[in-house]
Amino acid sequence: MVEGLAGRLQHPRRSLGDRHRSQALKFLRLSEVDVERDSENTRWAEQNARQALLHDFTHPENWRTLAQIKVKLADEIGLRALLSDLFSVLGRDPEQVNQLVGIPILDVGIELLEAALISDHLDPDLWYESLNAQMIQKFSERFAILDLSDPRCNVLFGRRVERLWVSEGDDVCIPLARLLLSNRPQNFEMWTELARAHERMGTFDEAWFCYDQAQTNAPHIDVRDQFRNRMEVRMETGERLPWKQPTIEIRDQFLGKMQDLASRFTTNIEDGHTDEYIETVVNEDEIELIRLIDNSEFSTAFFLSRRLLTRGENWAEKYFEISQKGLQTGDDVHIP
Repeated sequence: MVEGLAGRLQHPRRSLGDRHRSQALKFLRLSEVDVERDSENTRWAEQNARQALLHDFTHPENWRTLAQIKVKLADEIGLRALLSDLFSVLGRDPEQVNQLVGIPILDVGIELLEAALISDHLDPDLWYESLNAQMIQKFSERFAILDLSDPRCNVLFGRRVERLWVSEGDDVCIPLARLLLSNRPQNFEMWTELARAHERMGTFDEAWFCYDQAQTNAPHIDVRDQFRNRMEVRMETGERLPWKQPTIEIRDQFLGKMQDLASRFTTNIEDGHTDEYIETVVNEDEIELIRLIDNSEFSTAFFLSRRLLTRGENWAEKYFEISQKGLQTGDDVHIP
């Protein structure tokens, strides 16, 4: 069972979202009727609307309700932040983000929000039903330019990929799953889905890597151990399969590919350590890890430190743990 914030994101609590949204609309109506307590009721409405969105980011009415309240409060900064947050959930497409630059947000903010919700359904089933072959192709091509690091975005696009997997198969969805995992490697459920796909295709080394990542991120599941048992003995005949665990070199290549995917949005931000400190570190890999962590590039640091651990570089363990904590911190969600 998935616990904590990551689990709640994976399974949004629609009933609580509906309850808070209902309360928000109730206070919004009261603010229009009771003029003397307009400000107080509107603030209560805003608080409940934020809670609704926190509990369930997949319901478009939760976004609409909070946006409506922001307009009523003439909260230009808040409405702009809310739209930016929605675009983060939808993958921070550069074209969408650019729409927020230099526009009178209180005048057109609701219109932008509606356009985003209508063209890019938050409900994965509605999204899937709206697709045609051309849209699927465009979606797959667009995947590589999207920032999928927001945990809600990763969950949302993970659900979309699951729907596509049924109709489009492994050839289309395996690259998409890898991109999702390069942004959020703690998504053990997607690692498991990817591993099963590789197992179906007979690419057993890749399957083992993915099951290993899943079990590393979620030690309470034993998918890697089960896979090893399946590979060692064929249940029907007892015949041993000609497979053994991949070599360190092959594991290193796999993690290197994931590191390259994770680093596609890496920026050259100055690190927080002094040049004197960096100069005392002789190991170039450690220097790179320090820079990645200082720049909050935790996904890239995760895969690099894991590579180093695979090679027997035990000194990298502390950086692996730091990157894991950084990824977990990234699951924190703040509603504008």
